[in-house]
Amino acid sequence: MKVYFLTTVAALPVLLCPAAAFAQGASEDQAGEFAGATEAQAEEGNGTIIVTATRREESLQEVPVAVTAVSTEALTTSGVEQVRSLNQLVPGFNGGRNQNVMQPSIRGVGSSGTSVGDESNVAVYVDGVYQGDPYSTQIDLVEVSRVEVLRGPQGTVFGRNATGGLVNVVTPDPQFAPRAWVRGSWGRLREDSNNFDIRAYATGGLTDSIAADLAVLYRNQDGYATDLVSGGTVGDTEIASIRSKLLFQPSDDAEFVLTVAYVDTHEETAATAQPFEGNTRGAQFAGAIISDEPWEISNFAFGTPGLSEFTRLDLALKGQIDLGGVMLESTSSYMKTRVHQIADSDATNILLGETNMRVKPDTFTQELRLISDNASPLSWTAGVYYYQLEGEQPLILINRQDTATPVTPITIEPEIKNSSIAAFAEGTYELAPRLSVTLGGRFTTETRKFSQRINGNQLFSDAEEDFDKFTYRVAVQYEASPDLNLYATYGTGFKSGTFNTFSASSVAVEPETIEALEFGIKSDPFPWLRANLATFYYTYDNLQVTARAADNSFVLQNAASAEIYGGELELSAEPTRGLNLRAALAYTHATYDEFESAQVFIPQPGGGNMVASADASGNQLVRTPEFTLTLGGRYTFDAFQGEAFIGGNLFHSSEVYYDYLNIFGQDSYELLSAEIGWISPDDDLTFRVYSKNLTNEAVAQQISPGPLGAYIIYERPREIGASVELRF
Repeated sequence: MKVYFLTTVAALPVLLCPAAAFAQGASEDQAGEFAGATEAQAEEGNGTIIVTATRREESLQEVPVAVTAVSTEALTTSGVEQVRSLNQLVPGFNGGRNQNVMQPSIRGVGSSGTSVGDESNVAVYVDGVYQGDPYSTQIDLVEVSRVEVLRGPQGTVFGRNATGGLVNVVTPDPQFAPRAWVRGSWGRLREDSNNFDIRAYATGGLTDSIAADLAVLYRNQDGYATDLVSGGTVGDTEIASIRSKLLFQPSDDAEFVLTVAYVDTHEETAATAQPFEGNTRGAQFAGAIISDEPWEISNFAFGTPGLSEFTRLDLALKGQIDLGGVMLESTSSYMKTRVHQIADSDATNILLGETNMRVKPDTFTQELRLISDNASPLSWTAGVYYYQLEGEQPLILINRQDTATPVTPITIEPEIKNSSIAAFAEGTYELAPRLSVTLGGRFTTETRKFSQRINGNQLFSDAEEDFDKFTYRVAVQYEASPDLNLYATYGTGFKSGTFNTFSASSVAVEPETIEALEFGIKSDPFPWLRANLATFYYTYDNLQVTARAADNSFVLQNAASAEIYGGELELSAEPTRGLNLRAALAYTHATYDEFESAQVFIPQPGGGNMVASADASGNQLVRTPEFTLTLGGRYTFDAFQGEAFIGGNLFHSSEVYYDYLNIFGQDSYELLSAEIGWISPDDDLTFRVYSKNLTNEAVAQQISPGPLGAYIIYERPREIGASVELRF
């Protein structure tokens, strides 16, 4: 009954008071045309936004899925540069991160795994290509058409099962008409830190049938965290990436796109870790320097600041052939990632704990799809998908209780190999005018292999587990009017069991499963207003959860179950020419229904935590705020023979917890960004002055409790800067 109550109450503002809403304009500019079923036209006439949430081109307002499509303009106005920061725009999304590991969650469903091969249950795609390794999903947004975020389990047409949802970053394919732009930005942060950012994009035809593009990024940011040990600052970031596509159209019925991308990142994010509320065992020893203000650090691992760096090579080949009434699509991809990460576990200048880890995954995927392309009442998609990952994760671990104990590193050298094959099909049939039903299913079989060596001793080399699962989705959709679409869905999702690469155990944790019921309303009550509502109820079982172990490594376990329900309301409006407004409100009730043996940490007098097993039933899920609110907009007006604009974005989040007992958390907070700028009459020059985190709010990027204490890494402080963009 809870979900029915939520549906009724949350729908009232939509049905009774639509004119009172704020939101992003329904006719907000998007990029131009993109070919293929996974790269669709972002906007075509009268505010119709085309998305690929079901792996075919459909209107955002007609697809029976809770999906948010974020435009390039909204990304820029809100200061969102990476996928993990989409929480500032997308209701129900939380872009968690643990060093180099991206750990997003949607509606409370998210992974905290740090083992190589432990895939996130919020899948990340780039142009429909699955990014299987969670160490590889820190994607900087350069030339992006839009970002689609699907909420709820994806157990049918997308390549990998995802219990929480997925993020699909859509970039434009090369165009034959030449165009190019280059943008330079300079920002200023605390401690006189500079942030230089150069991005550029160019595309054009090489022949009558071949076109190419190139997107490049270079960012260099000085350290902004005060070094209390030796003076100066830490927290430097340097990123260089290049991405290029080659489009080949041998005929009107065939198209192929080859993508090559490379990124090289060096970050001292780990170096900005500091004790959370002074909780560190290092405080017990003479000479310890304990920071008590945000962005002040004293942690040094062997005299070297912590670091997070990685390189990634991406190759993808996509093909599309029109067979006459049916489209054949193929997507092949290869990804090679190399990560090096050093972190000080007690976050002080006293060496008690450290992890020095390298991650070496290689992934390969192959997908074949057949998609109906005719005027029949039945539209369908069917295909097969293969996924393989091979990886190593050598780790040097230090853990000692006091400074008198000799430093005795432990070396862990796991190897993992995962393979999966799935077959899927989904069809939508129009039962009557304006009434349709969707049925979809997927059968997945997976094999996971694991070997472990500790301090040079081979513990085992042949641990193997197989997992099979059938997942499905049912949806009913009714178009009450051209401007009002109602839908109800019931779907299941599953995440395969996996091994803990930090342990000596050859036993994998059990798969996690989810059953999701959702009701939605998509409406355009006025030409200038769009209002979309989704309410949901989840039964979530065998959650895979990760926490620190007593020896400073990691424990991977199954929590029994969780109950999740809530709703999201998204509003967008263009009440007058040039004014685009947007708002998003999310409520998520997410608690552990049963979790009797949770790995927990109890703060001790003098610093550090007692590691224990306790009942966490009834507590709030980690990284899941109960309420979030986004308000934003942009106003464009004529000025100096060109166009001026002013915009901003305000994001509010209620309290967020990072442990199962709900002891370690981030209080409610707000993030505010703003911009003002001018566009030349010929639209070839744009000048912007911007701010990010304008109020200089200290917000946790992550809080990591463990036996040696709890450390916090804050998001970046206030940045104020300017940018110039030239278009050709």
